[in-house]
Amino acid sequence: MSIKGKVIAVSGASGNLGQACVEAARAAGAKVATIDRSDRGNVAADENVLHLTGIDLGDPDSPKQAIADVLDRFGRLDAVLNTVGGFAMGSVADTDISEWEKLHAMNCVTAVNLTRAAVPTLRAGGGGAIIHVGALAAFSAPANLGAYAASKAALHRLVEAAAAELRADGIRVNAVLPSTIDTPQNRQAMPKADTSKWVSPGAIAEAMLMLADDAARAVTGALIPVTGCG
Repeated sequence: MSIKGKVIAVSGASGNLGQACVEAARAAGAKVATIDRSDRGNVAADENVLHLTGIDLGDPDSPKQAIADVLDRFGRLDAVLNTVGGFAMGSVADTDISEWEKLHAMNCVTAVNLTRAAVPTLRAGGGGAIIHVGALAAFSAPANLGAYAASKAALHRLVEAAAAELRADGIRVNAVLPSTIDTPQNRQAMPKADTSKWVSPGAIAEAMLMLADDAARAVTGALIPVTGCG
């Protein structure tokens, strides 16, 4: 991938997928800004790594400040990999409306705020890429995933609308749609599951970085399933 020297911001950088994105970007020679509410992370800060903590993507101003800090440190921004989100199960009849609102805030509103924060800088720099994490369940929701699927479906529509609106600015907006992610938390929650069908955070991170690569310059508005083993 031709992302060596690019400046990539990774939100949710302390999570399993966020950490995988940071590690993959650094291995490919990118400069990385980690954006997170916490100060956890396993990549040491150096001249090519900027850690930004206390960033709440639910607050429209917080990601704006984070992007400003990235610009101040590196002078530009080339791509944003957004891994922030949440998951919960429950039937339509029994899930309290507050849970629907919580999931919408976690999976859609955070993405809206981060996208809005990044656009002016990407536009001023001549373009770039924004990659979100969607969900297969948003295409066809199974039982007990109504609230989650609805929140991710809203994210999918955000991706499509933003891609159409920002095409002329050279800003590409896409999303990857993983199957079950192979994390310690999921293994603990589903001890009897066939993990051979799960996808690793590293594989998802590589797919997201491919969408940030110049080779994907013609790809925008795509919702790409990432369901293979690896």
